[in-house]
Amino acid sequence: MALHFTRDEFNGRVAAARHALAEAGLDAILLFSQESLYYLTGFDSSGYVFFQCAVLTADERPIVLLTRRPDLEQAKRTSIIEDIRLWYDAEGADPAADLKGILAELGLAGRRVGVELATYGLTPANWERVRAALDGYCALSDASLLIRALRVVKSPAEIAYARRAAGLADDSLEAMIDRAGPGVFEGAINAVGVAAILAGGGELAASGPVFGSGERALLVRASAGTTSLGERDQLTMEFGAAYRRYHACLMRTVAIGAGDPRQERMFEVTRDALSAMTEAATPGRPLGEIDDAHRRVFDAAGLGAARMAACGYSLGATFRPTWMDVPPMLYSGNPMIARPGMVLFLHAILADAEHTLAMSLGHTIVVTESGREALTRHAPAYTICR
Repeated sequence: MALHFTRDEFNGRVAAARHALAEAGLDAILLFSQESLYYLTGFDSSGYVFFQCAVLTADERPIVLLTRRPDLEQAKRTSIIEDIRLWYDAEGADPAADLKGILAELGLAGRRVGVELATYGLTPANWERVRAALDGYCALSDASLLIRALRVVKSPAEIAYARRAAGLADDSLEAMIDRAGPGVFEGAINAVGVAAILAGGGELAASGPVFGSGERALLVRASAGTTSLGERDQLTMEFGAAYRRYHACLMRTVAIGAGDPRQERMFEVTRDALSAMTEAATPGRPLGEIDDAHRRVFDAAGLGAARMAACGYSLGATFRPTWMDVPPMLYSGNPMIARPGMVLFLHAILADAEHTLAMSLGHTIVVTESGREALTRHAPAYTICR
């Protein structure tokens, strides 16, 4: 069986989830989030793009998974789930009715049942099917954050995986910087970065990368299309590496061919902003203070109009379409308290549209008992690839 954690760790997570259910006054929860299933049981699949749900009760009864036939062996061999029910593709198939049958077996008629609504694993169409099937049968309520809250603080075993992912991201960055230079095709640079991650035993990240030169270096979302670098250019790379689904991300803008004095100043301010943000990630303090530091440095330098309105987010074990494991997001006023074991991606981004200049820096940190630790081995530098 391909389990990435000990049974004791999984058992502890399930016990904590049952306790959270009881605290919330819920008799059960419908788990549609693939991240929740992976965290609680190890179940590793892309089948969440269809109808897939597990039922976890507040008492000690086993978890029941409802999924499609292609995921039967997947569930058996990657998870601790033993009770696996199947629904089959057919004209008129209604897995929501099958789910209702499972709830009936578990005696949940008239009980309070939470649902993970804020997840890519439950489309509005499927939610309508569930809502219609269970209307009047049990009391449904949004419990999207119940398991999510448990996942925000990582165990030592999870942090070890995040560390491995960060090392792979470092390897990827080194390979891409070595490959970059005037006239080099963007795809060739990206390819060596991906190869470094895969050769190191990692997996492709759940989203991204954001990768572009010229005016596309100012973008903060992935966009289609590749080109060759100019003789004097810029290249922004925001990318992640994953190890056992746990992510670590890096972000860098490098100069191509020659530096630019205006961009070099942007680098210096961005470096200072990232340093201040990192120092603000302090256990016992609100996460919003990280973005306060981000804003303070950029605004004092007169670059407030070029910065973003938030400066990062939590990372963890995530599935497509995103590596962003939110909440929490890092925005001014976020009252969530930083706790040891939180893994955060901090990014300081400047997009100077007037001069078509970009400068972005980002790294992954873990909050510790005494402060914080950057997981990358590369300090920010104004890099010129010739």
